[in-house]
Amino acid sequence: PLFFLMIRRPPRSTLFPYTTLFRSPMPQENKKKERVKKMIKFGKWVVKFRIPILILSFLLLIPTGIIYMNTRINYDILSYLPGDIETMKGQDILLDEFGTGAFSVAVIDGMQEKEISQLEDKLKEIDHVKDVLWYGALADISIPMDMLPDDLKDSLQNADTGSQLMIITFDTSMSADETLDAIEEIRGLTNEQCLLSGMSAVVTDIKKICNSEVIMYVVIAAGLSALVLALTMDSFLLPFIFLLSIGMAIVYNLGTNFIAGEISFVTQALAAVLQLAVTMDYSIFLWHSYLENQERYPDDRKRAMSHAISQTLTSVVGSSITTIAGFLAMCFMTFTLGMDLGVVMAKGVVFGVIGCVTILPSMILAMDKWIEKTRHKAIIPDLGRIGGFVTKHYWIFIILFLVIIGPAFYGQNHNQVYYDLMGTLPDNLESVKAGNALENDFDMGATHVILASSDLNSKDARNLENEISDVDGVKLALGLDSVMGPTVPKDMIPDDIKEMLDNGKYQMIYVISEYKTGSDEVNAQCDAIRDIIKKYDDTAMLIGEAPCTEDLITITNTDFNTVNAVSIILIFIIIAFVLKSVSLPVILVMVIEFAIFINMGIPHYTGTVLPFIASIVIGTIQLGATVDYAILMTNKYKRARNHGAEKRDAVRTALDSSLQSVIVSALSFFAATFGVGLYSSIDMISSLCMLLARGALISLIVVAFILPAMFMVFDKLICATSAGFRYKKDSSVQ
Repeated sequence: PLFFLMIRRPPRSTLFPYTTLFRSPMPQENKKKERVKKMIKFGKWVVKFRIPILILSFLLLIPTGIIYMNTRINYDILSYLPGDIETMKGQDILLDEFGTGAFSVAVIDGMQEKEISQLEDKLKEIDHVKDVLWYGALADISIPMDMLPDDLKDSLQNADTGSQLMIITFDTSMSADETLDAIEEIRGLTNEQCLLSGMSAVVTDIKKICNSEVIMYVVIAAGLSALVLALTMDSFLLPFIFLLSIGMAIVYNLGTNFIAGEISFVTQALAAVLQLAVTMDYSIFLWHSYLENQERYPDDRKRAMSHAISQTLTSVVGSSITTIAGFLAMCFMTFTLGMDLGVVMAKGVVFGVIGCVTILPSMILAMDKWIEKTRHKAIIPDLGRIGGFVTKHYWIFIILFLVIIGPAFYGQNHNQVYYDLMGTLPDNLESVKAGNALENDFDMGATHVILASSDLNSKDARNLENEISDVDGVKLALGLDSVMGPTVPKDMIPDDIKEMLDNGKYQMIYVISEYKTGSDEVNAQCDAIRDIIKKYDDTAMLIGEAPCTEDLITITNTDFNTVNAVSIILIFIIIAFVLKSVSLPVILVMVIEFAIFINMGIPHYTGTVLPFIASIVIGTIQLGATVDYAILMTNKYKRARNHGAEKRDAVRTALDSSLQSVIVSALSFFAATFGVGLYSSIDMISSLCMLLARGALISLIVVAFILPAMFMVFDKLICATSAGFRYKKDSSVQ
């Protein structure tokens, strides 16, 4: 024993070739193996209980479907403005103090004053109609017509056409169900002799369009996606199984929206289409993994599916996190429509992942025989030569990247956007007809409301109204003092008119503008009016559709920068964590942002005017949804380099092996959104879908050609700053 103690232990380096063979696995390897075992165990559990899973999943459709059908839809974009801004506070005061939550300017055509007076009585009997104000009501039997101001008469009557204006107020808010029902009832009274304008009328028409079109959005998206999948995949039945599985996840998602109380009409229109387009990747991945495992286990389809579920869950969870992050970035908007859409879509991705690893594999196993009978050869040709072409001529694509990025970035930052929804609706809608009649017959655009203190003396009130009347584009300032004029004693004004315009605490002044909502002219006009009213009353407020829209412009411009930065940072961190790299997040985000620049830059050069929310929504969704294409190719590239392939071979292999999956996914995304974009008569929905469709194709092209070129240029940097890219000769021994 002493002899052996005296022997010096050889250096560890000389023992390495032998001790490596017997060394226990590293802790990380143990953890990885444990995770794989748990995933396979989960896959076996799904396969074993596939029938109960299917039964439960179909039963869950009943409560979620019922709840979805009873979830309230909000059709008023302006209601998503922050509640602490002055315009929104003013609307609350208007409702609380005057009992007036909304108003509509009606154009009365082809009716005598006696008939209008009868119509006034009928309107007042409609539930939630509070007051009716028109020229005849102002005159009353105790005041001769000639005693009223001429400018008031000229503003409310058109002698050439015989039409008159009527202001109808409601005791419920602008987009309340009661207000929308009252609008419909008013329209039923007059047979288009009374055209209603204003935001409540616009919201009513948007509601009618959405209710008639939203089902077709889903049908079109599903039909075109099924067509693309049937042609590009190897079974005619499989696409319908995919759609059924995803459709169930969509119902679960929409059925859980009751938690928020309501969703916006934009979310209602886009949620199903986007969830279908975004989560289709996961179904495709599961199927391809199932086919690969069938080759490993040719006589045991259940075992093949267990391993396919395990592999899909591992890959899809990491991929879906980037998509979820892109959607959740919209929650940082102060304009809370972003949170409404972002939360619903993030939730949809989660349901999509769950359905992909539970419902879909259960369906595939249950219908395996029928799937086999409908197998066919996919029409996508062999794309094996593209990888060699790109790696050989990669410098061409780098040059194209450098040439295009400047104009694309400039274009996306100089787009024209619109904020007025009415201007983009079909001309045959009643609210649009009313708006056109106001513009053509009365030279009227937006209508504002001023709330000022009732303590303001008559002289100051009259001076305030006179100054406002002198502002460019102001057609009429209609307050209690302007109704009276200098010749009408205050006690001669009808009591209902007094109560309508002054409640003893606040007085209300209607300002009729010649400018359209959302225009630069009306925004400047609102600024000028605010300056005037603050001189006379520090507490005075300017409210209405145009002031709210001006706030919307300011807020969304700030939101765009915030959301864009948050989405990039979140996805950068996730990619860095998933791929264990410092350089790859920069390259991948840069490539997808390049695709976004191109997509959003095109409208500038084609002269297309976009909805105000397009820049925010498209940037985050395209980044979150299509960065998956880049991650898929990067993982293939990483695996090839880790197994000893040289740079060119690794990039070519990554491109060739991933391109078909990316093409199928991108074409499915394109088909789902393009069809809805063509069909929708609401320009905001149509524009967003067309931008998403084009973005999917642009992202496909950029990932197929620009990303491999970036790998060729930055290969050394990537290998030096990323884990798992270096080939280790002793790895095969271990």
